[in-house]
Amino acid sequence: MVDIAQRMARPEPPQRPERMVELQAIGAVGDAARPLSPLERLMQYTLVRRLIVVLVLCAVWEAYARYLDNSLLFPTLTETVQALYDALVHGPLIERTLTSLQTLLMGYAAGLLLAGVFTTLAVSTRVGTDFLSTLTAMFNPLPAIALLPLALLWFGLGAKSLVFVIIHSVLWAVALNTHSGFTSVSPTLRMAGQNCGLRGISYVALLLVPAAFPSILTGLKIGWAFAWRTLIAAELVFGVSSRSGGLGWFIFENRNQLEIPSVFAGLLTVIMIGLVVESVIFRSIENVTIRRWGMQS
Repeated sequence: MVDIAQRMARPEPPQRPERMVELQAIGAVGDAARPLSPLERLMQYTLVRRLIVVLVLCAVWEAYARYLDNSLLFPTLTETVQALYDALVHGPLIERTLTSLQTLLMGYAAGLLLAGVFTTLAVSTRVGTDFLSTLTAMFNPLPAIALLPLALLWFGLGAKSLVFVIIHSVLWAVALNTHSGFTSVSPTLRMAGQNCGLRGISYVALLLVPAAFPSILTGLKIGWAFAWRTLIAAELVFGVSSRSGGLGWFIFENRNQLEIPSVFAGLLTVIMIGLVVESVIFRSIENVTIRRWGMQS
């Protein structure tokens, strides 16, 4: 009773006066509530940000070339664009580009087909896993361009030699990433697919491929980059041998004639094709697959 009386006898704490604050502007709350400016909304697009990077690089290129003032060593962007226009309109650049792309697609498709066969065998049997692991460890570190002299002996002066080295550059990168993606699929999902009656090809196509598609897409990108670089490097040698070829021979031929702006025009074509494939084709595949499926933010 004494404790209750003492508690009741204690003075009440002072009450704070109410304070009302009226916001004069919505921006006072903070940046999260402030509407974005047109420039900030524009910068939300990845394409815009990449274009800014490209424009900055072009400005640096033009400024540095004008500072050197030596077109034989480093032509300006203006001279390169003019040479690119002349090669497209009056020169053989379009024909050489189509030749390179045709050879690239044949080798890339064949490499993907072989990679699919190897990885299907690897996830189906233990012997297939050992077979793929052994071949990958042996041939993946081997540069594809080092096989070009043998390819010329085996297949002669023709597109078959280029297709052979492209297959080598694509096969192991795609197979390695695909197999890594297959092995990362959870055992629960595997057992669920097997309980639904999935076996063999249907098990791989309907369960493993969608579940491991991020790793597969990464392998496709790496395989494309390896194939494109191998093709251009091989065409430099192949073009010298057969007096024909694609972009690699175009670059080599103009270098021999000291047409350095045309050399840079060929290199710029290689870069632009790489940007289109990466930013348009692979980005579209990524948007309609792994982003839509919620596998990547």
